[in-house]
Amino acid sequence: MKKTLEITLLGKDYRVACEPTEREALQAAVAYLDDKFKETGEKATSSARGGGERIAVMMALNLAHELLAAKNTPANVATALESESVQRRINSIEAKLDESLAQHEQLF
Repeated sequence: MKKTLEITLLGKDYRVACEPTEREALQAAVAYLDDKFKETGEKATSSARGGGERIAVMMALNLAHELLAAKNTPANVATALESESVQRRINSIEAKLDESLAQHEQLF
């Protein structure tokens, strides 16, 4: 059963559905998002065209950029390469097992 959690973003209160096991992660996400809103809002209000929609769009763009940058870090590239290497090894072992089983069946 889902429960709700009261959160505050940019001084406004919201109620969101949240599993008890996800509460801590959601609160961390809210804190991160609120900081990003404030950071983006400060930059947007220092320009001539500040506004809620502009702040939301700029923040979304910044978060998307961070996400894509994180996905392309060397650690993630290395993990992907390791996964490919592991998959090749598994395929090789499977082929050897299939070959051994086929030889074994021929003997009997």
